Amino acid sequence: MMPVDVDYVPRGLPTRVILADALRTVRRIMGMEVAFVSEFTDGERVFREVDSDPDFTPICVGDGDPLEESYCQRVVDGRLPEIIPDATANAEACTLAATRALPVGAHLSVPLRFPEADRVFGTFCCFSREADESLNERDLNTMRLFADFLGQLLERREAENLELEALRQDLQAVIDTGSFRTVFQPIVDTRAGRVAGFEALTRFPEALGRAPDIVFAEAASVGLEEALEDRTLRSALTHLPALPEDAYLSLNSSPPCVLDGSVLAAVEDAPLERLVLEVTEHSSIEDYSALAAALAPLRERGMRVAVDDAGAGYASFRHILKLRPDFIKLDRALTRRVDEDDSRRALAAALVTFAGETGSRIIAEGVETEAQRETLADLGVGLMQGYLFGRPGPLQTA
Repeated sequence: MMPVDVDYVPRGLPTRVILADALRTVRRIMGMEVAFVSEFTDGERVFREVDSDPDFTPICVGDGDPLEESYCQRVVDGRLPEIIPDATANAEACTLAATRALPVGAHLSVPLRFPEADRVFGTFCCFSREADESLNERDLNTMRLFADFLGQLLERREAENLELEALRQDLQAVIDTGSFRTVFQPIVDTRAGRVAGFEALTRFPEALGRAPDIVFAEAASVGLEEALEDRTLRSALTHLPALPEDAYLSLNSSPPCVLDGSVLAAVEDAPLERLVLEVTEHSSIEDYSALAAALAPLRERGMRVAVDDAGAGYASFRHILKLRPDFIKLDRALTRRVDEDDSRRALAAALVTFAGETGSRIIAEGVETEAQRETLADLGVGLMQGYLFGRPGPLQTA
């Protein structure tokens, strides 16, 4: 039998959905009343997924019983065959209480193995109350094929879950210990010839080995997005008194942290007229009205809002239209070749015009050369940020 490759299975598809579909399919093919996947753990057989006839539901997901008293264990260790057309005619099966209690008639069960670890996870089984003498080797091979597929899938997902747990622990340690640095990059008003503000950015320990935006995305994947953002935002706020009095502090936050009230709590006692909140969401927002409502009390007290990465994709344009920000930040991919690319220059010009008509101001990110600065200035951009004006660093060197 050829091995089954599960690499085509979408990683975002929940494992339980795949298991449920497999069990439903096998139960239908075999004409059985119950199909299930069990796991062997701590001397018990635990049912991890079950599909059964609506009129016969003898087991439920999460149920467990002693492993030694199960068909599953005896199939794995060879005391019972994998295919049993009539359990009442098998002497070993008759020693099990379930054979008479359910009762069990026809029974098919194959070990569910983790091939890389070379261990048995549990079993892939189906049974009915009535005997079925038509069961044959072809049916057994079908069960083995499904079990091979599911074994690979479950092993891969277990490895992914272990990786996610290790990642969660690493990030929780960063949050608990505050083992990150807050750095600042100047935002320059080129017309006035002064620093208008500073964007607070986070740098994580080299041991994590990943860029900050990836770390924040990973935090979201393990349920620590709000905790990490709250910790880094509060750290940035402690530096506000060290800024020049006429400079604002720009803070990054995602919509979930605005919606859950953590941003409001963090800035409650801060001079909001000196703060700008950059909305950093890179995908669509389901409820802009809720986000606007959460931002409203902050904006009423003087805090301004910026939308990041304008020109980088559809999501940023929706943010601009729905949130009506005070600042629109041109994405660095747009400014990188604005001095030599007509399309980039035309899009930047359109955004400058749009900002002027809606009361927003443009900030160009990623400005690195004099040619870029001059082109942006000619387009009407006065606020700029990038290596040309200063790299992210401690305030005294910003």
